[in-house]
Amino acid sequence: MDTKDENTLIKLRKEKLADIRAVKTAYPNKFRRDMLTSTIQEMFADTDKQSLEEKNFQVKVAGRIMLNRGAFLELQDRSGRIQLYVNRKELPKQLLIEIKQWDLGDIIGVAGVIHRSNKGDLYVSMTHAELLTKSLRPLPEKYKGLTDVEQCYRQRYIDLITNKKSQEVFKLRSQIIQQIRDYFIHQDFMEVETPMLQTIAGGATARPFITHHNALNIDMYLRIAPELYLKRLVVGGFEKVFEINRNFRNEGLSVKHNPEFTMIEFYQAYADYNDMMYHTEALFKQIVTKIFNSTTITYQGHEIDFSGSYLRMNMLDAIAMYNNDISVAELSDLTKAREFAKTKGINVNNAWGIGKVQLEIFEETVEDKLIQPTFITDYPAEVSPLSRVKDDNPELTERFELFIAGREIANGFSELNDPEIQAQRFKEQVAAKTAGDDEAMLYDDDYIKALEYGLPPTAGEGIGIDRLVMLMTDSSSIKDVLLFPHMRPVD
Repeated sequence: MDTKDENTLIKLRKEKLADIRAVKTAYPNKFRRDMLTSTIQEMFADTDKQSLEEKNFQVKVAGRIMLNRGAFLELQDRSGRIQLYVNRKELPKQLLIEIKQWDLGDIIGVAGVIHRSNKGDLYVSMTHAELLTKSLRPLPEKYKGLTDVEQCYRQRYIDLITNKKSQEVFKLRSQIIQQIRDYFIHQDFMEVETPMLQTIAGGATARPFITHHNALNIDMYLRIAPELYLKRLVVGGFEKVFEINRNFRNEGLSVKHNPEFTMIEFYQAYADYNDMMYHTEALFKQIVTKIFNSTTITYQGHEIDFSGSYLRMNMLDAIAMYNNDISVAELSDLTKAREFAKTKGINVNNAWGIGKVQLEIFEETVEDKLIQPTFITDYPAEVSPLSRVKDDNPELTERFELFIAGREIANGFSELNDPEIQAQRFKEQVAAKTAGDDEAMLYDDDYIKALEYGLPPTAGEGIGIDRLVMLMTDSSSIKDVLLFPHMRPVD
């Protein structure tokens, strides 16, 4: 809509509002509905026209006017839509005058009787109606809707009013999170909350957001992960814990990344990374079967199968499988691995050890090829500072990442519970940060103290809920599954 035309419509609507203010309360809050439109559609789906006439079933509904066909209005509430009949023979003259002044987008309350039209559509024949909220801005045009994708993200409220598909995505998101919570509660995990403001940013390798606490006069960090706090709770005796949490990482924006995101992290004492993979398979199967009544979904043209056991392979085997020009033995040679990485366009830092080089090769050449659910295991110790090393190979850890549709969805491992080794790992991270790695961890002295009191053999995992919702709703961008994604400010 042209800005000039829009301003004209806004002016006219404000004039209507001024007329209302002159005679009565402009934004009343006395009307109470007793039924949703979806409930009406479900209750009377099989009731014929004659039976409805005989029942004289009265309802009160409320919502937004989305269409105006003269004698019929179409009302939308959070559950759906229904038609309203403006009976000019029975409604008071003053009310008919007011109805003529209503605009698309206005929110109204209506009392009336359920009927069925000759075409078979249910409608409410008005016996009473009132304007509850005057909409001062016009909605997007009926047939075009809100087509500007960026505007959908910036003004999600308009997108949700006009776009049923967007509504369904966020309803599914809520259902997915509820299934996650139900699964872990059923598995006897305890839901907890840990600090979002932290004096030390830990639990992951990421660049944090820094803020300042005025009263304490100290810099603090928005958490990048709740991991170290959750493991403190396991030390304290809460042996199975989970948190659905908001994390913040000071990184770039992309179709897969938002600086503020939602995860679930869960930890279980007397378990290892194999147990975490079991939980992941069981959780995902529950989500798709409970919500979609199926074991398969379609994502961006790919049919994703969640039934059975998911493929498992270690990182080096995966690299060799998808790169015919290098072997596992060559990947284990630092010089050859670096040379190979450079041929793949990777800007190799001379400070990287073999593990970091291997990870970069994997991310560049393998990740996007993992379409079906695949656990990649045995990550290098160099890039897994919180993971327990394998008993038969201290260069590797008992860690996995789950990939689906070419994206990392989950990260889990057997936890490192040796305080002396963990202290050494922290020192290595500090050295890396000093050398210029903004994502390296800080030394967390209190966490080391907690480990010194004794962390049982434990395993933990984090699952990115935003990416999981992308997958389950066939959404190509993370912005499509965030109600209010971060955007560059408009000048």
